[in-house]
Amino acid sequence: MLDLTPDLSPAEPRTLCTDCGVSRMEDPKACGRACQFIRPDYPQLEKQVHGRVRDGDGDELFFGPMQAMYRARLRAPLPGAQWTGITTRLAQRMLETGAVEAVLTVAPDPEDRWKPVPVLVRDPADMAQVRGMRMGYAPLLALLEPARRQGITRLAVIGIPCQVYALRALEAELGFEHITVIGTPCSDNTGTARFHDFLARLSDRPDEICYLEFRADYHVELRFDDGRRREIPFLQLPISDLPDDFFPLTCRTCVDYTNVLADITVGYMGGEGDQWLLIRNARGQALVDALGDELVLDPPGSRGNRANAVKGFIANTERAAGGLPLRRMPGWLRPIVGWLMPKVGPKGLEFARARVEMKAAETILHLRRHKQARMKSMIPNHVWTLAERYGLEPERGEK
Repeated sequence: MLDLTPDLSPAEPRTLCTDCGVSRMEDPKACGRACQFIRPDYPQLEKQVHGRVRDGDGDELFFGPMQAMYRARLRAPLPGAQWTGITTRLAQRMLETGAVEAVLTVAPDPEDRWKPVPVLVRDPADMAQVRGMRMGYAPLLALLEPARRQGITRLAVIGIPCQVYALRALEAELGFEHITVIGTPCSDNTGTARFHDFLARLSDRPDEICYLEFRADYHVELRFDDGRRREIPFLQLPISDLPDDFFPLTCRTCVDYTNVLADITVGYMGGEGDQWLLIRNARGQALVDALGDELVLDPPGSRGNRANAVKGFIANTERAAGGLPLRRMPGWLRPIVGWLMPKVGPKGLEFARARVEMKAAETILHLRRHKQARMKSMIPNHVWTLAERYGLEPERGEK
């Protein structure tokens, strides 16, 4: 059985907050030294976690410190998993071998399968209950103190970037023997209730949607309870119809898409239909080694040119950040361009680089519009480096 989330303290009111759980801990003031959205110090934490900072050239500029990258899949996919289930299986294997005593992650709320609820998993078999994607905010780190009080000293955490940054910032004072982090990329999160509104725009039976995935082939895949599947090209998603605050400012100004402070990142962007594995340090390599031949690893591919896609995104984001309506593509043209994008758009690592550059530009433009005074403290130097190649340079006082 899963350890049910105990009654948690209410979240302290914060601006630019994703409720990672720190404000619900015994010392809510820890937010001041832990939050990614106040004064992040990625060079310091990269050195703390990986023993070095990212290389300023090549793919580490985009994706953070790493030892290796792969296209990856489980040889025997796990039923009900989001892809083949690598994230779940990595954590499950740690429990099986005794490498950790518990896994801190999120499970679906009993009354809403899309709502994430923090849980501690002790039994390897219970990892099956946490498979799949959740959408919304979960105070994951609020369970760190209960875990420690239960005598847990070796912990694994599956988290998104804003949770992992705060975890790493506080790690030395938490009292665990060691913490292993499996990170998933994250961008453009929203509240669970808002996500239900989005599902209702995709289907006349939104309550029957059991799976949603943004894929690297420029399609969203939906699966339904009755086994039906549907694929929607990105360009035909109703993104421009969503209210302006559908994606909160936190997610529009996040500087860590690829979860650079995890020991291993498991995502989709560079996977070309498989998963994308970034092994960041020796702990991450040990996780992969523990799966042995369960895991199929291939070199990642990279095709196409991202420049035009990123430039188009920046132009639209400039309009949105300035309060102007997005330029809508004519309806008759969308199916044609949707058909072309998977064939001529960037793929593999080039697709991943494009998304990271888009996020860098989005951060700068939205902070400049809404929180310009925060830019100097919130935007790391490597984000400026990514954006400057598209003409986005710091104005006075921004760097």
